[in-house]
Amino acid sequence: MSLTRFLAVAKKEIVQVLRDSRSLIIVLIMPVILLMLFGYGVNLDQKHIPIYVYDQEGSQKSQDLLKHFQATQYFDVVQVVNGYPELKHALDAGDARMGIVIPWDFSSRLYEGRPVMIQALVDATDDNTANVAIGYAQAVVQGYSSAIQLDWLRSQGQTARPASVTVQTRTWYNEDLESSAFIIPGVLALVMSVIGTFLSSLTIAREWERGTMEQLISTPVSSLEIMLGKLVPYFAIGMFDVIICALLAIYWFQVPFRGSFMTLIVSSVMFMIVVLSMGFFISVIAKTQLAASQIALLATFLPAFLLSGFLFAIEQMPVVLQWITRIIPARYYVSVLKDIFLKGSPSTLLYADLVPLAVFTVVLAALATRSFHKRLG
Repeated sequence: MSLTRFLAVAKKEIVQVLRDSRSLIIVLIMPVILLMLFGYGVNLDQKHIPIYVYDQEGSQKSQDLLKHFQATQYFDVVQVVNGYPELKHALDAGDARMGIVIPWDFSSRLYEGRPVMIQALVDATDDNTANVAIGYAQAVVQGYSSAIQLDWLRSQGQTARPASVTVQTRTWYNEDLESSAFIIPGVLALVMSVIGTFLSSLTIAREWERGTMEQLISTPVSSLEIMLGKLVPYFAIGMFDVIICALLAIYWFQVPFRGSFMTLIVSSVMFMIVVLSMGFFISVIAKTQLAASQIALLATFLPAFLLSGFLFAIEQMPVVLQWITRIIPARYYVSVLKDIFLKGSPSTLLYADLVPLAVFTVVLAALATRSFHKRLG
């Protein structure tokens, strides 16, 4: 292998990228746009859920319960209505995601020590929001119920509460339960999958389409020198994008980074080789830039988005899909990124993901190398 010939091919590829404004936009702007879109646009946290209230009693006790709802950041009491029709209309119109109905005998039941049933009507067109809202409402009512019990015990002259079983919850790795903390590390894998495969899928196809492949074949440069000369510039660009996205995640979105920067670089290098090899292989078999770009997007974006664990938990998928995810390299890179960012896991605990990623690196690099030959037809 000649270093001079390799550098000449690499220089030619860099010039082509610089002359192609579309490639420059994809390389420099798309990673930032994707990170901002997913960082701000994809938010699984549920706060300020609009609720309508039908208070059939209108007493001081029922108002106290409403204050408990208003005191949380999860609910906004938008309006108090006078009947079920208004409550139903608010839910139908989408003005409320939940309706709270307080019964007419709310206070009397409390004073008599009888059970009180609070009705919650939930718009379940979005089942995630509905489940979260139900959980929040149960927590609010439970807190109010505990306060009532404490007041009653004090009124009976008892200063100590009877023993009860409680759960003390501590959240690790994402203490504030911010969805952006676990989404944004996965966005890095999504960005690298799309950009790395998409750009490298155009390399050989571009030569065939412009009719310059015949000239390239007639030169003494070898197949390996052509492949490396074309992929190394995109490798450098991809690693630059990884660093930019990681810095934005840490300093702009305040995602905690507790792991090793070296482990991040090593795993990113392996993943870049994987996606570039996939793109190069697609470029060899597609022959045209349009076909190559379409195949690259279908082969990388959809699997990386849906089956990598970036947004949806793999453990919650059907068993068949869980097995399919094992042949998707992004699955292992997403898992490594989350462990590095949030858990700060050392490399010794990442073997379960790093080893499959290394296998994909070797296999796909070998496949890309063997796929390209200097011959016509």
